[in-house]
Amino acid sequence: MNNPPPPAAATPAPAGPAPAEPLYVGIDVAKDKLDLARSDDDDDRVLTFPNDPDGIAAVVRLLLPLRPRLRLIVIESTGSLHRPLQDALLEHDLPVALVNPARVRYFAKGMGISAKTDHIDARVLILFGQKASPRLLDRRSRDHAELRDLVACRRQLIATRTQQLNRRGSTISKAARASLDAVLRTLDAQVARLDRRIRAIIDADDEFRHLDRLLQGVPGVGPTLSITLAADLRELGTTDRQRVGALAGVAPFPDDSGTIRGRRAIRGGRAAVRNTLYMATLAALRCNPVIRAFSARLKAAGKPSKVRIVACMRKLLTLLNAMVRDRLTWDQLDVVKKLAIAP
Repeated sequence: MNNPPPPAAATPAPAGPAPAEPLYVGIDVAKDKLDLARSDDDDDRVLTFPNDPDGIAAVVRLLLPLRPRLRLIVIESTGSLHRPLQDALLEHDLPVALVNPARVRYFAKGMGISAKTDHIDARVLILFGQKASPRLLDRRSRDHAELRDLVACRRQLIATRTQQLNRRGSTISKAARASLDAVLRTLDAQVARLDRRIRAIIDADDEFRHLDRLLQGVPGVGPTLSITLAADLRELGTTDRQRVGALAGVAPFPDDSGTIRGRRAIRGGRAAVRNTLYMATLAALRCNPVIRAFSARLKAAGKPSKVRIVACMRKLLTLLNAMVRDRLTWDQLDVVKKLAIAP
């Protein structure tokens, strides 16, 4: 009996081109120029563009053809200098991460990079993007950009008004007091004007209007905290309670070493959100039954006053985050229902 011939060896398929390495771009933003570095440039070259509409358009034209393998564009938060570049990149659906300059500087020192120039900073931003994987920005509407600017301006005017009121209280001269009164009237008029514009933006946007109604339905939460969260904490409802607490600067961080357990302390976060949340929490301690009961349990456990207040700030923010995430009103939260039926 003849044996069947052995099967022919399979011919290996031709190897395709190796997948391209993901591309990272770092852009150091200055008042007059943009320094752009790429992770695929073996010569460590840095391209410089003017920080104006023409220069930003040139950056976009350079990056658009690279989009298939472009993983991340990292830029530092520089007050308002980065905003035109950031908006242009997001407008063209390019992946952008906005990072804290202090964190980048600490990272550079940890990597042994002590020198600091615009060209070096652009290269460091690439390393930071590769190692730290910062969060991508989402594209914000024009209404949100304007709301954020208006809320920031209002906050600055309120701070100035407080300074002038304090100064007036320690001023004896009638002429000086009259001058300060004129300044205070102007500040009051400007704050009222901003409030009207902020309210118009919120009422004209379905998302803002729903968020504002939801938040102000919580005892202790007023319009100031509501507009601050809408403008400066867009992550509310889209992340977990640990991260939202860290973003607001009310998350306790450990300070342990070996067998030593240090005191937990809050740090970082968005100061504007934290300061406004503090004032709202003081009101909630008086009129919000959930926060008041939570504070009473902490007091019975011997927690100091400042620890209780910060814990209540975090508790209130956690509840607001859950409400926005699940689209629930205050009365629909389980913790509120349980408190209502408790003996």
